[in-house]
Amino acid sequence: MRLQDRIAIVTGAGQGIGAATALKFAREGAVVAVCDRNPDTVAAVVGACEAAGGKAVGFELDVCDRGAIDGVVGKLLRQFDRIDVLVNNAGITRDARLQKMTLAQFDAVIDVNLRGVFHMSQAVVDSMVQRARGVILNASSVVGIYGNYGQTNYAAAKFGVIGFTKTWSRELGPKGIRVNAVAPGFIETPILSTVPEEVLHRMRDQVPLRRIGKPEEIANIYAFLASDEASYINGAVIEASGGMTL
Repeated sequence: MRLQDRIAIVTGAGQGIGAATALKFAREGAVVAVCDRNPDTVAAVVGACEAAGGKAVGFELDVCDRGAIDGVVGKLLRQFDRIDVLVNNAGITRDARLQKMTLAQFDAVIDVNLRGVFHMSQAVVDSMVQRARGVILNASSVVGIYGNYGQTNYAAAKFGVIGFTKTWSRELGPKGIRVNAVAPGFIETPILSTVPEEVLHRMRDQVPLRRIGKPEEIANIYAFLASDEASYINGAVIEASGGMTL
């Protein structure tokens, strides 16, 4: 198994891509810290990881709460003495056109999708530097590369995540830590459950593969990037969109 005995944190792991990533990592042999704001979904994902034969621990965690983050990281370091992989997956949307977007909508997305990535990464990085080994994986988006109508806040955050990735790969690469990002396109997550079928049809038509991606397909990329098979990949932003931006 490619992640045997690695200690991995996955944020926003209660559903969607985060849950699929936690389960994939557990199946690949990692001990997964399942982190999400919803304790019920945390428990469900931990149970799924264990049912699959993996190992997992769960934490109710808001990535905007630095004190809580430091507490979780401290517990993991005391229990396992290291953190090998961090997947910064937690994210929200609060869409509106520029003229209609409120400061509350803007700040909420920046706080979770950008500031949360900073908080989590800063909390774990010293322990990785001490061991001269570690992997930080950041969730960007095709919106963070090309922008999107009605998503000023989300695009800014996901552009910023790419900036983090490029900068940290330069800072931390010499210290043995790889930093990469994944930029998904349309993925079958709970967010799409409220989208009308005619809109989903138009979304599929934008993708040369003529389908929306599955969370497991993004989880597979994270598992590869976290493994030694990706040992020479650093500072990359891997687009996984079925070719929608061609």
